[in-house]
Amino acid sequence: MIRKLKAAKLMEYINPDTMQNTFVNDVEKGLNAKPKYLDSKYFYDEKGDYLFQKIMELDEYYLTDCELEILKTHCEHYRRFFQNAESHFSLVELGAGDGYKTKVLLEHLTENQTNFSYLPIDISNNVLKILEAKINRDIPKLKIDPYTGDYFNALDNINEQEAGRKVLLFLGSTIGNFKYEDAIKFLKELNQRMNREDMLLIGFDLKKDPITILNAYNDNKGITKAFNLNLLERINNELGGNFNLADFYHYPTYNPVNGEAQSYLISQKEQKVMIRALDQSFLFEEGEPIFMEISKKYDPETINTLAEEAGFDVKENFFDQKEYFTNSLWKKH
Repeated sequence: MIRKLKAAKLMEYINPDTMQNTFVNDVEKGLNAKPKYLDSKYFYDEKGDYLFQKIMELDEYYLTDCELEILKTHCEHYRRFFQNAESHFSLVELGAGDGYKTKVLLEHLTENQTNFSYLPIDISNNVLKILEAKINRDIPKLKIDPYTGDYFNALDNINEQEAGRKVLLFLGSTIGNFKYEDAIKFLKELNQRMNREDMLLIGFDLKKDPITILNAYNDNKGITKAFNLNLLERINNELGGNFNLADFYHYPTYNPVNGEAQSYLISQKEQKVMIRALDQSFLFEEGEPIFMEISKKYDPETINTLAEEAGFDVKENFFDQKEYFTNSLWKKH
């Protein structure tokens, strides 16, 4: 039987006023910075969720197919790693999205009568509703308990309520959205919330042909462009902004030395944008960028170093056939 969201969790994690205030504050901070930036976590409103699902279907966006191949190939291997002498474990997914890839693993675990529950965490309540409906329909025997909000707040709550082993999933190369130093800080905080018997399965996009990488963020259909511009539209809709989306264009870059793919929105003219919720206007020079997102690419040596600095041991790396991507299994020192 599927366990629904508890009312207390809804109050704690789905507080519209708190989330909106955070959005307002982060937009004000980012647009007053030099250079300007917007936090990529705000890409994911209802339209943003839809556009990202379309991105994952693109031929250029190789990441989804590569990680899906890894999950399909190694489902049984993962099951044996995740299970231990205990009768139950919690599969906790950070940034679960709509569960498109994870569903392969969930189905395999359920079909093999694995005793586990699924606890997806995501900042988007909309996408978690889609995910929960999908699990209800396709894997009705699976216990699911979604959390909307901050990863660490959710993990603290889970640690209070769930005994036994936790297996954390952090897939899709989301770790690449951090600068290296910020990734270490994030992973150390994650480590502090894990017990000795817990495990972490984390996805990394690997360094490869720079053109292949750049094309993944600059598709011919313009969906990635629309995904980035949607954040300006969200500011217009929710904060009373007057961004003219046609006055900005999407500009992706990739540096093969440090492995950082970055996305910007570039102002095509000198302009002033008003945001009523801030009671403030922002001046943009012609050609001025707004930094939108980083997607860092790794190599196996750097993955090992990252794990070590964050307090983890790498147990095994799982690759797709092209070795474009890896899912890396970690445990605490």
